[in-house]
Amino acid sequence: MSEGKVLKKREEINEEYKWKVNKIFSTDEEWEKVFESLKKEAPTLKSFEGKLNNKDSIKEFLDKYVELGKKAETIYVYAHLRSDEDTSNGKYQGMMNKVDAYMAEFSSFTAYFVPEILEQDESKIRDIINNNEELKLYSFMFEGILKEKPHILSKSEEELLASASDCLDAPSAIHNMLTNADLKFGDIVDEDGEKVELTEGNYSTFIKSKDRNVRKTAFETLFNKYKEFENTLATTLSSSIKSYNFSSKIRKYNSALEASLKPNDIPVEVYKNAVKTINDNIKSLHRYVGMKKKLLGLDEMHMYDLYIPVIEIEKDHIEFNRGVDMILEGLKPLGEEYLSVFKSGINDGWIDIYQNKGKRGGAYSWGGYETMPYVLLNYNYTLNDVSTLAHEMGHSIHSYYSRKEQPYIYAGYTIFCAEVASTTNEALLIHYLIEKEEDKKKKLFLINQELEQIRTTVFRQLMFAEFELYTHESLEKGIPLTAEDYNKAWHDLNVKYFGPEMIVDNEIDIEWSRIPHFYSDFYVYQYATGYAAASAFAKSILEGKEEAVPKYLKFLKSGGSDYPIEILKASGVDMTTSKPLEATIERFNELLDMLEEEI
Repeated sequence: MSEGKVLKKREEINEEYKWKVNKIFSTDEEWEKVFESLKKEAPTLKSFEGKLNNKDSIKEFLDKYVELGKKAETIYVYAHLRSDEDTSNGKYQGMMNKVDAYMAEFSSFTAYFVPEILEQDESKIRDIINNNEELKLYSFMFEGILKEKPHILSKSEEELLASASDCLDAPSAIHNMLTNADLKFGDIVDEDGEKVELTEGNYSTFIKSKDRNVRKTAFETLFNKYKEFENTLATTLSSSIKSYNFSSKIRKYNSALEASLKPNDIPVEVYKNAVKTINDNIKSLHRYVGMKKKLLGLDEMHMYDLYIPVIEIEKDHIEFNRGVDMILEGLKPLGEEYLSVFKSGINDGWIDIYQNKGKRGGAYSWGGYETMPYVLLNYNYTLNDVSTLAHEMGHSIHSYYSRKEQPYIYAGYTIFCAEVASTTNEALLIHYLIEKEEDKKKKLFLINQELEQIRTTVFRQLMFAEFELYTHESLEKGIPLTAEDYNKAWHDLNVKYFGPEMIVDNEIDIEWSRIPHFYSDFYVYQYATGYAAASAFAKSILEGKEEAVPKYLKFLKSGGSDYPIEILKASGVDMTTSKPLEATIERFNELLDMLEEEI
């Protein structure tokens, strides 16, 4: 397929370039038929309420729950995939809306399950599960439920808290509306001397502009507008943090951090050690800033110079099949078994490759237990698209193995593990591309690509994590935080992280106010830990360490059959130590050495 300037309609794309969603349901009529049968059968799940006190009723409920859960998931996935093919297709939008509305009703049929189990004597439940061969499969699931018992409130308290959830989530909704809908940043002059409106959407383009004045103006214009609303934004963030602290306190956790980590059995020390390890190695980032300043030929390095590429190369037009071949070469260290799964995914219709009118943007990997692990792409012939394909196929092969090896209840994996497989693929690919590249300029470009990925995914996210820890701990101690406090903390962190070669412009002080992740408590550190785990896997695989590949495949096959720390540990990556993160920093330093050699 040649790159066309006019975006094609869905029906104009060759079938060979589309995912095979018809392998889920051959027709929309078949989907309707199965959906109707689910709606008739699903209410039977309610008939078990008040009866989950013996092995037979528990076994019967779980069998029915798994059977109908798989059916509901498959119906849901089909409607969404079809809708994403062309978001302007009214028929599929209608199907998606219909199934979305139904899923809330479906989940209500089993809402009594966890409270009913927790109302009973723990030893009795353990006895039923562990002493019946047919139920032993569910022992980890039930242990997870019972572990939460100290943090579950009475039925009336839970209902009260659920009814207040919209109010508790209000700060996030307000922040979203203010920053995405109401804030207007005004106009700036672009590289061509044209007046254009600055938005959150196009800011990322302007901050990478080769014209220093353009990126400086965009930087100052954006952050000065946030500065005008600093008191409102500080109050909104404080309110959000107070909500998390309130919830963790009434659920009898020692802190909001513990409340966030404990359900997945992640020790609080994993979070704090990650922040400490990055602080212990912060001079590596200082060195990178100094080298970037030198490469850009700047007398002064400002915050608005951070995102500009240090090396410019001509864009290489990479046809999809060549991109696949590049990835297969890069992933060779993973062995034939992994490569054969990758090839079958390409050939069997996992991937929807090219853009078409109305198609959802971006890229993702998704599917259900009984479907293929589909990949949505908008392939546009760039190296970045090749990297995206490697990333999303990492997710899909992780899902493929998890669903193949695990029962339905353990086939999903936690967010803590979710980015490991995708990032391992990216790490192996870029390592291969750097090693084989002979053109000096292209090699520098690739080295800088990986350095930027580590800077933004590891250093930056752990800076976010450190800020989050400060804000939560301050408010937990009853110390009120004003816009001035947030600004100072953010400024000081930037000074610490970027070092003496960086001029930390005052405008950056308000940057905390535009980051939506701070409204999802203690989420961002998982980007860094996921990258660190992937770095550790990639390092041992590339070094050809004994059992490195079998251990990695074991990780992919584990799904959610244990807590994430234990799954990774069993495959040779111990996230309770600093070693995985140190492996990432070692790679960062190695890349800096390579960069220094080349310039």
